[in-house]
Amino acid sequence: MSLTVDISRLMSRLETMSGFNSTPGKGITRFSYSPEDRKARDYLGTLFSSMGLKVAVDGAGNIRARLEGFDPGSPAVLTGSHIDTVLHGGKYDGAVGTLGAIEAVQSILESGLPRRHPLEVTVFAEEEGSNFGSTLAGSKALFGKYSLADLEKLRNPEGKSMADMLREGGYSPETMKNSLLRPEEVKAMVELHIEQSVVLESKGIPVGIVEAVAGIRALEIRLTGVPNHAGATPMTLRQDPLVAAAHLISRIELLAGGSGTGSTTATVGKITCFPNVSNIIPGEVRFTVDIRDVKDTGIRFVEAGIEKEASAVAASRGISIEVVPVSGSDPVVLDGHIADITEDCARRRNLGYLRMNSGAVHDACMFAPLVPTGMIFIPSKGGRSHVPEEYSSPGDIEKGVSLLADVLYELAK
Repeated sequence: MSLTVDISRLMSRLETMSGFNSTPGKGITRFSYSPEDRKARDYLGTLFSSMGLKVAVDGAGNIRARLEGFDPGSPAVLTGSHIDTVLHGGKYDGAVGTLGAIEAVQSILESGLPRRHPLEVTVFAEEEGSNFGSTLAGSKALFGKYSLADLEKLRNPEGKSMADMLREGGYSPETMKNSLLRPEEVKAMVELHIEQSVVLESKGIPVGIVEAVAGIRALEIRLTGVPNHAGATPMTLRQDPLVAAAHLISRIELLAGGSGTGSTTATVGKITCFPNVSNIIPGEVRFTVDIRDVKDTGIRFVEAGIEKEASAVAASRGISIEVVPVSGSDPVVLDGHIADITEDCARRRNLGYLRMNSGAVHDACMFAPLVPTGMIFIPSKGGRSHVPEEYSSPGDIEKGVSLLADVLYELAK
């Protein structure tokens, strides 16, 4: 049986959510634990209350809203996303997954169909990392990946710790250890999200069934040469780290394309140059490299290639180059059975679908190693995300949420 969602109700709620914003006219800015976040949470509370859901909030600010099944002791089927944003972001990232989860659960509730398993809407705190530079902080705390000591160490640009910010917001990070999610409590988790890329739109396909999420390796490349006079130093006698950096960056693009996996990406997103003066040959250059792939072999191929190219460039130009690992996460494979259920539900609705990978990390990644986990994508116009221009059409949102509702019921019945 296909369930019916109320897209008008959902779009109205999405518009209300977008009003909780500290930068009107300049995109959506709603950091976790901010006044805007508090208003958004209060609004969600009214929705949960109207549906009769039992709400619990843990010490990291994660919200769990539960609708019991006829067997309350059975493991729950979870769904949800986040409501925090980046600075000057869009109104669809996270919010569609959160409000879409609420709409999907509400459609099941209103259908009167019996369910054995409880349904639970989970709203994850600090997914974007906008406060403390650490993505998925709320879901990491939910699974015990972040201890109280870790929350004390995470700090925002003003030096305030995540733990202190939680306390100021009325949360108790000290109690987080008592609220950890236990895998045996969860039958499955399914997250709906905007794609944040161009694949679905370019192919004219309304939904994506995610099979894997890319792992990430973040590097900083530090090149040190000899600063000198721009006019008096002959070209043949220079030890210029910026020219070396340009050569290395061009090689990184080729390495990503030559990994053999077909899914590797490598991005240089930040460059700093010292002393950064027009008439001085630079003495030092630093740039970042973000390597991603759903296959670890692709990540390792690019990383090894960078090391090899760096050694060659350093020797040929008489400079020093250091490749510094900054952070990393492994590729995550999602549950094949849930992907199959999602595909069956899409077929019953005559929805076009694409089995695909995700290059961005999501809260579902924290679940996947421990419980059966799935993800559904809907198209992003122009592939734009984390910008005010971010957009997904009501028609695509309706299709994605309808599919989510069907999948949740199949898992919970």
